[in-house]
Amino acid sequence: MKRQVTIFLALISIFTGCTKKESTRTSGIDTIDNTTYYSASYFQYGFYFPGAKLVATSTTPGPDIVLFVNIENPDSPHLTLQSDNLKPSFYKVGDYADEPTAQSAFDNLKTVAVTQWQDMADPINPHQVWIYRSGADNYTKIRIVSTVNETRQSVVYGECTFQWVYQSDGSTTFSGK
Repeated sequence: MKRQVTIFLALISIFTGCTKKESTRTSGIDTIDNTTYYSASYFQYGFYFPGAKLVATSTTPGPDIVLFVNIENPDSPHLTLQSDNLKPSFYKVGDYADEPTAQSAFDNLKTVAVTQWQDMADPINPHQVWIYRSGADNYTKIRIVSTVNETRQSVVYGECTFQWVYQSDGSTTFSGK
């Protein structure tokens, strides 16, 4: 009996003591929108590349990118990606005619060689490829998969689904796909 209890306790110790740490993904397809929430203050969710997840603009660290609907011209609102890292951070690689062409350009983009950055990705549309530069000079390539730009219940609504690859080591070369 004593031996069985000892074995049982040893097994419990092994199973509860061994936790597998999942590595954070460095690529994927995700969606962000411009929905505003309220909880003590107004915030929205953006995307944080190092954590590969949606985070609120009210958190630290905040998101790398957030989606806005630019309504300067009410007859033609358009979507933009913006960042709050205090420097121009976007470069448009190109606009492509269709998804296969955009995917090919995205896959073949292996290095960052940009000298002229923009303050925001403006406007964003499906089949574009962009490069994002973080405040710490880490790079992410982004392919715009799809967008939604419409009015819902008298409120402008924007949504962007994007494919991304994050280069966490700060080099200007993207490994793999």
